Amino acid sequence: MLPSHFSVLDFGIFACVVIFALLLALFFLLDFNAKTRSSNLPGIDSTDPDKGNFDDIQDAGSLHEFLTNLHEEYGPLASFWWGKQLVVSLASPKMFDEVKALFDRPKLLFEAFSDLIGNKSIQYANGAEGRKRRHLMDEGFSHTAVAYYYDDFVKVATELSEKWASQPSDQHIPLSQHMIALSMKAIGLAALGNGMKDEQQLLKMSKAYHVCWQEEEDTLKGNLPEEGDGRMEKFAESRDYLRSIIKDVIRKRRDQKDKKDQIFLDSLMDADFIDEEELTDQTITFLIGGFHTTGNTLAWCLYFLATHEEVQEKLYQEFVDVLGEETITAQILPQLKFCRQVTDETMRCSALAPWAARYADYDIQIGEHVIPKQTPIITALGVVLKDEDVWPDPDKFDPERFNAEEIKKRHPMAFQPFGFAGKRKCPGYRFSYAEVAVVLSVFLRRFKIHMVEGQVVEPEYRLVTQPKEEIWITVTER
Repeated sequence: MLPSHFSVLDFGIFACVVIFALLLALFFLLDFNAKTRSSNLPGIDSTDPDKGNFDDIQDAGSLHEFLTNLHEEYGPLASFWWGKQLVVSLASPKMFDEVKALFDRPKLLFEAFSDLIGNKSIQYANGAEGRKRRHLMDEGFSHTAVAYYYDDFVKVATELSEKWASQPSDQHIPLSQHMIALSMKAIGLAALGNGMKDEQQLLKMSKAYHVCWQEEEDTLKGNLPEEGDGRMEKFAESRDYLRSIIKDVIRKRRDQKDKKDQIFLDSLMDADFIDEEELTDQTITFLIGGFHTTGNTLAWCLYFLATHEEVQEKLYQEFVDVLGEETITAQILPQLKFCRQVTDETMRCSALAPWAARYADYDIQIGEHVIPKQTPIITALGVVLKDEDVWPDPDKFDPERFNAEEIKKRHPMAFQPFGFAGKRKCPGYRFSYAEVAVVLSVFLRRFKIHMVEGQVVEPEYRLVTQPKEEIWITVTER
């Protein structure tokens, strides 16, 4: 019997509300379950309806370490959740081969960096417009174009070698700091010309860059800023300073009447389809890409040479035999075969670029699995570079892995340190190889490189792998 004040109509309304609430709850549970697993793809369930597996990535230490664990458990194709988006990761040279033609890059996985490099950066350009811009970038970093930059590489390397020579032989040198600064100056001269010669300006830019990059990397790992902690204000100040310097250099270059040097910026300014905002975005993208990647390559390379004296001496002898007292030119670079082996093994052993990503506008069949269209596809480059089935004793630094005979034994997609896929390989790879070779030739023909004793050098796997702490070296003149 119903209470006198509770009518049949009231009960009906109440029952409908309860049923609707139950249906809503059931729908949510079913929807969340659908979003946390895929019947076709092996992988890990989402642990949070909004953050996906971000907490798992943070607990692993980095995306690379998370992917290493993921593939160890689920095999060469595995899925996880980037927020509410399903992501598939591949960790097999054969699987890389199946997606190597893809060009488009999923902005979602890189959007943490958009506040720094801008939404019009080549990093986010896809389709026909992206290919048109990529063609322009390729021209700016072609073999012919890079040949003009060798003098800049020699200049900055020689300046730093003079600084090292002026110090006491037991002076501890902060290797990473010096290599990043050297590379910033090199890409600055090559890309922006005389507008980047001011030492104090370069120092301020370096500090501003480190603030920005640290913030972007923290965000990528899920370590988000909180209200009142000052992180975003500090980031915005540093970012605005960097962009103001770039805009000032662009303005001065436009006003320069007699241009005797050839720089990358000119090719961008001459393109009628690039507006001022994009010009700034593209310039800062390549400036950062140029010194961040190459600077860390040089730091790791000199670290490995300092810890492998026999390799250091073999490379020194190659420089003496091929170059004598001369500097490297674009024509001579191919003769420095062991130098290339050392550089490649450095990028492999450090897992310098741990991952890249693409997507397709159509479903992709890989083995027995179908990757739905628009799904971000990570190519876990670093996982493959440390795969003991591809690279026996993978943590050992051994440049002989890259002699001609050993290369023939491996799948061609096993070593792709600059990425690949549909003309999306890093356009600055020639620039990087040339700069590393020139810098090493200058330093090793003048110095022996030694580690300061007592250090434990560990990698920090970010978008580019860097040492967790500074690497300290000493040098003695030969």
